[in-house]
This record gives sequence, C-alpha cells and structure tokens, in this order.
Amino acid sequence: MTIPCLSPDMADDINGTQYDERTKELRAIRRLIGAMFIIALFGTLYFARALLFPIVLGLLIALTLRPVARSFSRIGIPLIVSGVSLIAAFSVLVGGAIYFASGPVGRLVSRAPEIGQDLQFKLRHLLQSVDDVQEASEQVENMTTGGDGVQQVVLEQGGLLSNVVGSLASAGTSLAVATVLAMFFLASGDFFQQRVVEVSRRLQDKKRALIIVRDVERQISRYLAAITIINAGLGVCIWLALWLIGLPNAHFWGIAAFLLNFLPFIGAMIGVVGVAMVSVVTFDSIGYAALCPAAYLALTALEGNVVTPSLLGRHLAINVTAVFLTVTLWVWLWGIAGAFLAVPVLVILKVLCDHVPAMNSFGLFLGSGESKRG
Repeated sequence: MTIPCLSPDMADDINGTQYDERTKELRAIRRLIGAMFIIALFGTLYFARALLFPIVLGLLIALTLRPVARSFSRIGIPLIVSGVSLIAAFSVLVGGAIYFASGPVGRLVSRAPEIGQDLQFKLRHLLQSVDDVQEASEQVENMTTGGDGVQQVVLEQGGLLSNVVGSLASAGTSLAVATVLAMFFLASGDFFQQRVVEVSRRLQDKKRALIIVRDVERQISRYLAAITIINAGLGVCIWLALWLIGLPNAHFWGIAAFLLNFLPFIGAMIGVVGVAMVSVVTFDSIGYAALCPAAYLALTALEGNVVTPSLLGRHLAINVTAVFLTVTLWVWLWGIAGAFLAVPVLVILKVLCDHVPAMNSFGLFLGSGESKRG
C-alpha cells in the first residue's frame, strides 16, 4: 500500500484554505457577539433608564461647567469650592425659572376644562367635519361586518392632573440627583480622566484615550454652553414677540421656548401647538390668534436654520439626518428625556469616530462634509 505524498504547493494550498475558513468563522463569531452586545446594550438602556438618566444628565452638566471650574482653579480657588458654587448658581437659575413659570402653569392647569370647552366652541365647524367623517367610517364598518359591532371596553385612567404631577415629580427627582452627581464630578477634578488613561496599557493608547477624553469634554461643553445661550436669546425674542401681539403671560412662553428648544424637532412643535391653543382661546379672531404660533414658528425656524448653524456649524459637523435618526431612537428609548440627551450623545459618538480608526467609516456617515474646526 502506497501513501500518496503531497507536494509543498498542495500542502500550502490546503493550509491556506483551512486558514481562510477559520478566519471566516472567527469573523462570523465576532459579528454575532457584536450583534448580541448591541441588543443587550439597548435592552439595558431601555429598562435601566430611570437609573441611567440622572447619571448621564449629571455628567453633561459637569462637562458644561468644567471649563469654568478650571478657570477658577487657575486663580487659586479649590475645585470643591468652585464646584459647589457653580452647582449652587445652576440650582438658583433652575429654581428661578421654575418659580416664574409655576404661576402661569398653575393657572393653565386650573383652566384646562374651560380652555377645552372654548376650543371646542371656536373650532366647532372643524370638529363637526371630523365627526361626520368618523361617523361615516363607522357606518361603512358596520355594513362590512354585518352590523355586529364589537363591544369596546373602556378602561378608567387617572386624571390629567395626576399624570402631570407624577411626571413633574419624577423629573424633579432626576434633576436633583443629577445636580448632586455633577457637583461630585466637578469636585473630583481630573480623577476620572486619569483612571481612563491608566487602564490603557500601551503609551500610544494612553495618548489616544487622553485626546478622546479632552475632545469629548471640549465638544460637549462648547455645544451645551452655546445652545444654552442661543436658547436664552430665542426665549427673549419669543417673549417680546408674544408680548407685542398681546398674549397674556408672554414671559411663560419665553421660558418654555428656552427649555423646549433643548429638544430637537420636538420642542418647536410642542411650543407652536401650546401657543396656538392658548391664542385661540384668548383672542376672538382666529386670524389674529394665528399670529402667535406663526411668530413662534418663524423665530424657531430662524434659530434652527440660520443662527445655530452659523455659530456651531464649524465645530459641530453633524448632518441633520443623523440628528433626526438619533432623536427618534432616543425618544423611543427614554421618551422626552432621550430627546434632550440625543445630540450630546451623538457628539460623543462623533468624537469617538474621529479618533478611532475602526469607526472612521461610520463617522463619515455622521459628518456633514464640513470641517469641524474653524
């Protein structure tokens, strides 16, 4: 019996084929592990949102105020003192905004039944048309089902006031926890940055980690500080515009515009609808009442399409499609709170894509094609 001998070239071909197969198997395993990790990540974000939201919000507040705290430390003020002082000033500003807005909010809530009745009366022609269409569709449905309608069971739900109070209480608790965490983050100085650098083994990885951390801090603080100033200017402009038109409690809508504009796309729609409802109830003429939501929409459109791109476009090169998709994803995960965190999280992701070679291709999708630095 003779044993066939393989030539060196044939042996190399067999070994190469086996190597390619193992490589494909390893790549398939890595893709499967990556998919499982993404699914687990989204599941964790969804079910642990009540715990994670105050932590992320506190980190964003600390990143926004850290440059100011460092400026104080350069003139000899300890980080603990500057951190506590900045958080105290932030708390005073937030408390003042809540105080000035609490009166109009209370009056709107107490007048909710009256406002609803006035809206039904002034929009009765439109509502009648909607009712006619609904009644016609129900008749068609009964004809197609042979007249046997399905009995509907209506579940009794809590009142609107209790839901609003519960949401405000939850938001207040999250904000309080985030404020305390931000104070600890500020007082710790560069402690977390040092830990991130220390976990890297090679010197090149340490340098890259330090660059990423500092770039994330710079981009987040720049974005949140700039957008806060822009929103404040927008709130003042909306306040003056609605005051000139004659809408009561115009200062409340200015504060609301300042807060709502932190929610990309969603905030402007909420503000326009809210102003429109109050305007229809306040003014006798529907045409004159339309001036208030029109002014609100015009000012927010001017801010979103001219002011913000001109001030942040050179430093925040992210396309609008990526922002919209990110906002949609985070609203699905965390609701309105997710809309507030969507753009800062996207900024962090963009910084990582710019500095990690394996993520450069995804960063090209997020970018707007403009230079990030002026």
